[in-house]
Amino acid sequence: MNIAVQDQTVTRKSLVVTLDQREVAAEHAATVAEYARLARIPGFRPGKAPADMIAKRFGKDIADEFKQKVVSKAYRTGLDEAKLDVVQLIDAAPGAISPDQPVEVRFTVDVRPEFVLPDYVGLPTEVAGADLPETEVDQVIEQMRLERADFKVANRPSQKGDYVKLSYEGSIDGKSISELVSDKQIYAKVPQTWEEVDGAQEGVVPGLGKKLAELAVGDKRDISIEFPAEFAAVPALAGKNVVYAVEILEVRERVLPPLDEEFLKSHQADTVDALRNNVRNNLKMQKEYQNKSAQRRQVVDALLGKVDFEVPVSLVEGETQNVLRNFIEEQMRRGVPQEQFEKDKKELFEGARKSATARVKSQLILAKIAEKEGLQVTEGDINAFIYRESMRAGTSADKLVKQLTKDRDQLRAVQQNIIFDKAVEFLVSKATVSVKA
Repeated sequence: MNIAVQDQTVTRKSLVVTLDQREVAAEHAATVAEYARLARIPGFRPGKAPADMIAKRFGKDIADEFKQKVVSKAYRTGLDEAKLDVVQLIDAAPGAISPDQPVEVRFTVDVRPEFVLPDYVGLPTEVAGADLPETEVDQVIEQMRLERADFKVANRPSQKGDYVKLSYEGSIDGKSISELVSDKQIYAKVPQTWEEVDGAQEGVVPGLGKKLAELAVGDKRDISIEFPAEFAAVPALAGKNVVYAVEILEVRERVLPPLDEEFLKSHQADTVDALRNNVRNNLKMQKEYQNKSAQRRQVVDALLGKVDFEVPVSLVEGETQNVLRNFIEEQMRRGVPQEQFEKDKKELFEGARKSATARVKSQLILAKIAEKEGLQVTEGDINAFIYRESMRAGTSADKLVKQLTKDRDQLRAVQQNIIFDKAVEFLVSKATVSVKA
């Protein structure tokens, strides 16, 4: 056997493995013997049929199996001899394979990049202070009341916080926009809908709610709306100035519920003080979670800033597709049309590739830290994952276990993610912490 390694890039190699004729012939003989042992031919006991008869009857199957065995042997032996840490097999190109001649197989592989770990103990992190102003508690309780508010008819002009029932029809230069937005008529003409006056959340038509104050039932007004230059929901309206003819049909004011016994019980509290204490504890847990999440991001970013190396192209390509798929699925759930992705395809791909490169690089660093620190996946880690995932997906733990048992690639991915998570937690535990001013 002869083995040669050629560099294509820092992380991509050509591995050329040559098996001599005796090794190839031995693989062929072993393949024929295996078929002879298992084949059932009338007139012969299992394993007793002549080799030439076996070769004639199962010639194509033997040839395919023989070829696969030769390539597999070349690959396994080549990796062992060359000591390559392969992360992805890109291609296998065998020459002619015959039992009476040597065989050369050329493999293209991506290998794990070599780099020196930077100092990863004591990475700087910054968190929000532990102080919790009572105004934050007040704001949460106010939001609780807003969510349970009643809306009563108001015989007066509209004010901030009111809801108005209205009709509207949009036009550009006096011409209806119905044809322009034929598949999204809610932007063109609506016989009646509700809109919050100057609310925190915008309605369908951007900025319309901020122009509905001081209007009474029966009032009619032309309201000019400048659509954002990048309006993904309806690209045809992006950057356009649309005039909406608005008529007010009803005005309702928001009436907040009192902090009475009924309200308190609905939030598992007996007194106002108990409610405030519950809210305060929840806010503290939220802040702790946000601080921990911020620290996790910061330690990874700090590592990426400390070391640079070329990452395997195949890993970046695979991760780029994952990033793109997740982004597009999320945007489609929000109503962004498919044609918008085609329009922004180049920018989306460049952004996804940049994100994927950073993610792959961080994973390679974290894997090396985990190896150095002896971090391992335990049975308890797998059980915890199965419990969390079964709860999230609303499926049984047994079903998930069977799925992981059958799909070894998925199981390896789960184990990798657990290792990455453990490595990040280790970094956070060793980080320095400062409090934001």
